[in-house]
Amino acid sequence: MQALAANNYLKMLGLTVAAVIVNILAFSPAFVGVAIGGSALETAFGVTLLIASAIALIYGSYSWLYKAPIVLTPDRVRSREDFAAALAPYSKIRALAEDVSLTLEQMERMDKRKETLLKVLQQRFDPAEMSFAKFWSVANEVENLFYLNIKSVLNRLNVFDESEYERVMTRKTARYSPKLLQEKTVFYNDYMAYIKHAIGTSEEMLLQLDKLLLEISRLDSIEPGEIERMPAMVEIDSLIKQTKYYKQ
Repeated sequence: MQALAANNYLKMLGLTVAAVIVNILAFSPAFVGVAIGGSALETAFGVTLLIASAIALIYGSYSWLYKAPIVLTPDRVRSREDFAAALAPYSKIRALAEDVSLTLEQMERMDKRKETLLKVLQQRFDPAEMSFAKFWSVANEVENLFYLNIKSVLNRLNVFDESEYERVMTRKTARYSPKLLQEKTVFYNDYMAYIKHAIGTSEEMLLQLDKLLLEISRLDSIEPGEIERMPAMVEIDSLIKQTKYYKQ
C-alpha cells in the first residue's frame, strides 16, 4: 500500500523532528541548558533523555519502516473483527475509501439489527419455541451470507492496483496504445461496478431484516407453519437463493 507507506514515513519524520526539538530545548544553554557532567541530577536527566530519544527513534523506525505489516488476506478472515481489520487499509485508498467506509458502516448496522431482532424475539417468544428458533436461524443465515458477500469484496480489493488504476483512469500514461487503454478503462469500470453491486446486495440484506423486524413486531400470534409464508420470510428466502447462486 503506497498510501500507507507514505503515511509511515511522515510519522517517522514527525517523531525525528520532535526528538531533535526536545533535545535542543533540553541541552541548549539558551533554554534549559542541561549539562552532562554537571550535577548528578543533571547528568542522570541528560543521559536518560538521550537514551529515551534513541529508543523512540529505533522503535519508530522498526515499527513504521521495517516491520512487515500484518495483512489479513481473505482466506484468513474469520471473525467480525477480522473483516474490519482486513477492510481498514483500503479506506486509505482514495478510489475505494467511500465504498469501504460504507461497508464498515453496514457491518455496524448488521450488528444493531441482530441485537434488536434478538430483543424483539425474546419479548414475543420463549427461546424454546420453534418460532423463536426459526426466526433466529434465518437471521443468522442472512448474517453469514452478508459476510460471505463482504468476503467476495475483499477478494477483489486484494488484487487492486492503486497506481495502475490512477494512471488508467486519469489517462496520465503513454505506455499503452489507445485501444489497450480503453480496454483497461472498461476493466476498472467493471471492477468498481462489482464492488458497488456487492455493497448494494449487502444493503438489500439489511433492508430485508428491517422488514422482518417490522412484521414480527406486528404479530399477535403465529403458528410455526405460517412463518415461511410471511412476506419478509419469502423475500429473504429468495434473496438467499439468488445470492448463493450469484456467488457460485
